Amino acid sequence: MKRLIWISAWLWIGLWSCTPAEEPTTTNPTTPDKPVVVVDEVKKAIVDVMKEWYFWNGLIPATVDLTKYASNEALLDGIINKPIDRFSYLTTQEAFNNAFVGKNAGHGFGFAFTADEKLYVSFVFAESPAGKDGWKRGWEITQINGKPIADYKVTGGYDFKLGGPDPGIINSFTFKLPDGTTTTRINTKAEYQSNSVLDQRVIQVDAKKVGYWAYQSFKATAGLSPTSSAEVKTSMEFFQNQGVQELIIDLRYNGGGSVAVAEQICNYIIQSSNTGKLMYTNKLNAMKTAQNTSRNFTKIGSINLTRVIFLTSRSSASASELIINALDPYMQVVLIGDNTFGKPVGSFPLSSYSRTLQTNNVEVVPITFAIANSAGKAEYFDGFPANFPVGDSPQFAWGDVRDLRLAAAIQYIRNGTVSTRMKDTYFKPSWEIIDAFKGLQQEFPVF
Repeated sequence: MKRLIWISAWLWIGLWSCTPAEEPTTTNPTTPDKPVVVVDEVKKAIVDVMKEWYFWNGLIPATVDLTKYASNEALLDGIINKPIDRFSYLTTQEAFNNAFVGKNAGHGFGFAFTADEKLYVSFVFAESPAGKDGWKRGWEITQINGKPIADYKVTGGYDFKLGGPDPGIINSFTFKLPDGTTTTRINTKAEYQSNSVLDQRVIQVDAKKVGYWAYQSFKATAGLSPTSSAEVKTSMEFFQNQGVQELIIDLRYNGGGSVAVAEQICNYIIQSSNTGKLMYTNKLNAMKTAQNTSRNFTKIGSINLTRVIFLTSRSSASASELIINALDPYMQVVLIGDNTFGKPVGSFPLSSYSRTLQTNNVEVVPITFAIANSAGKAEYFDGFPANFPVGDSPQFAWGDVRDLRLAAAIQYIRNGTVSTRMKDTYFKPSWEIIDAFKGLQQEFPVF
């Protein structure tokens, strides 16, 4: 049996997805003016693998009229379990594999809004075109391609018209820098290797050493077996060697990624006394119950914590939520910021189960399993609520104690609570970076 590659995934049927081929036809010899439509084998293969592996496969009609759907994407959208399933998607095999090891294309930055709807650079990948041009978190974006940000507002959010991720696409950005000066940068999209760790440091809080870790996405390091992240290993060894007594993990822009890397992080954080205990379980559909699996903790390193503080937002999703849920039965888990997205289900790619999909370079990534922690908690489609709602402040650099969510975490470590004044900063953004994308790129949201 082929090894299932457990991943968590998102709905994105745009920039990286396969382009549907024209419906093949042939000529009817009896009535040449009326072509005969040949059944699209790719569409048939999509339905076949969905009927076998889709978590809600019992809701797929016994007979699906393939001629009703103009594209592969329309077909998938027509047979998934709405509105619960916001996550299943199609892409290509190359795009899928590249995304989970950080092979990206684009400018290489994220954004976030403040309460007064000013737009800021929220993170930058070091080796991306934006990173190599020196962009920093905290730069205010005042214009894109010569137009003010307000000009890009549309119903339900913004459309910045930056184009797809294809190398060579050029856009201009005007920034107001923290010192009050302005600069306009012309930036060309290119391929690059993205990093997951955006910042790591130790902050002295009274007598305690507090680790602060800004972690953007769960990406594995290519070539490592078993699947894991060299960046995670380096960061955790740094915190271990520094003797941290508390840990703040900043997941506010983390849309998910590799479950194997999420497990790796859990195994560094869990206490030694809980090694061997249940981390989480995966439940497949009724046809595949024999393949239900569970994962136990295996302690790595010597970090010894009784609690973890997570900085979260509605862009904290998927594998980010898995870590929160898996650790919760074993230690105090505190969420500061905003409620998480809500994705208690996961996926693995299905092209390996269909020669037709392999040949046509179509990767089907539907919801294939549900996730539960050791206490059986599995229904969090509305996300995990923040223990202390606090506003975002992307105008400040990583690790700056003026950052409201970081400041609230430090206040909690000192006092065991967060002040009303701090909670009064809370606002719920009407639109976030996770809303700008669908499918695969929604799990790794970056421009």
